[in-house]
Parts: sequence; C-alpha cells; structure tokens
Amino acid sequence: MDKEVIVVIGAGGIGLAIARRQGFGKTVLLADFNENTLTSAAESMRNSAYNVKTHVVDVSSRASVQALASAAAALGKIVQVINTAGLSPNMAPVSRVLQVDLYGSAVVFDEFEKVIAQGGAGLIISSMAAHMMPALPPEQDQALAYTPTDELLGLPFLQPEAVPNTLVAYMLAKRANNLRVQASAMTWGARGARVNSLSPGIIVTPLALHELNSDIGDIYRTMVAASPTRRMASPDEVAVAASFLLGPDAGFITGSDLLIDGGVIAAMRAGMLPTPG
Repeated sequence: MDKEVIVVIGAGGIGLAIARRQGFGKTVLLADFNENTLTSAAESMRNSAYNVKTHVVDVSSRASVQALASAAAALGKIVQVINTAGLSPNMAPVSRVLQVDLYGSAVVFDEFEKVIAQGGAGLIISSMAAHMMPALPPEQDQALAYTPTDELLGLPFLQPEAVPNTLVAYMLAKRANNLRVQASAMTWGARGARVNSLSPGIIVTPLALHELNSDIGDIYRTMVAASPTRRMASPDEVAVAASFLLGPDAGFITGSDLLIDGGVIAAMRAGMLPTPG
C-alpha cells in the first residue's frame, strides 16, 4: 500500500500546528519559500518522531509548484494538501501580495488537483480579510473564481492603478481564495476529493507579532477589543478547525469557507469597527 502523504505549504506558526496535528504516522512533506524557516520547522517535528521531508517552493512560480506536486506524488498517496503560504499587507508591495496570495493560491489548486488521491482533501488558509470588503460586482466575483489562473493577474481591476494599497490587494486576494475554492470544488470533486478554505482572524504567530509591532498594530488591537471574544487565538485553535475540514466528519463539506475570527467580522457588521479599504 502506498504511504499516505500530507503536504503542508508554509512552515510558519499555523502551518506547523496543522502539520503536527495531521501528520503523525504519515509522511509529511513540508514546503516553504524560506529555507531557514523550513529547516527549523522540520527539525522540531523530527525531534518529536514525525516523518518529515522538506521542499523549497515559491508558490508564485508554476514550475516550482509543479516540482513540489511531483515530489509529493513520488512519496506516496497524497491524502491532504494544506496551503498556508501568504504575505500580509505589511510585508510586500501590491504586486507581490497579488502574485503570492492570489495567483500562487490558484496555482496550488491547479497543480495539486492533478495528484490528490481519491477521498483526499485540500485546504487553504485564507483570512477574515476575505469577509471585510464590500461586495464586488458579480462579474468581478465571477472573474476571480473562473478566470484561467495564468490570466488572473491581467484582470483590469487587479492592475496597479485599480488597487490603491496593499490592504485592498490582500482583501482581494483572500476573496479570490474563497471563490476559487468554490470553483475548485467542482473539478476536485471529479477526482473524488474535497477542497475548502479556512479564514482565521488574528492568530498569535510571528507574522501577527510583526503586524502588531508595525504602523498598523493599533488596527489589530482595536479589532481584538471590539470582538465578542476580546482575544487573539493560538495556531493550535486553527489546527483543530483545519482537522475537522480535512477529516471524515466533514465529508459533506466542500467549496466552503469557515470563518474563525473570534467575532471580528460580526463586530464590523454591527458597526463597532470601520470597514477597511
């Protein structure tokens, strides 16, 4: 019997927590753009008796993602693919945020659809930002969902003059993640596999600490204070939700998004927070 393989793209706090929860007794292929982050995460898992392989990947390069998918398939039966890769609004210019968070996510859907096992499951870690912006015109939602991946960044409303800042770029990218999940549910379903998204709020990771200590840190603190739970969450809480969506209890769930934000979006809808943009 083929060994069962779990692919986790992004070896940061959330990716590592999911890899630990999902990967024991299986082969974990851990991938990241940053080789130092990747090496450190893999070593920590190996020290806890996980079977971990590593692969450097740039999700904004189709050739790089194809190489990752091929490496995963060579290891055995790919039963789960989790994409946590992404750049926050404070980490990169508009063009790079769109390349990684929007185009790169679509490429992962494309390439792993070809190798996911029957009965397998895919999951992308999106963001509560997908739920923040006002509704897009239906034709833009349709374009984000169904435009061929290699034409996505050519859409008129994604051009530099149409995207005023990195926050808007980030929200558009995350909206696209959730819409591409709906579209991919059909094509993944033809292979007998499921795919969903999970939209976390403020999770205590090194990335979140970077944001909290940046010029926009007060925005995050205001969100926490206005939310019903009045706190941030740990990566392990995201991993628990991910485990449900990836597992057999969610066998009837595909093309869906799970918002796990402590009620930040609820506070925004209630008028307790401004809509960003």
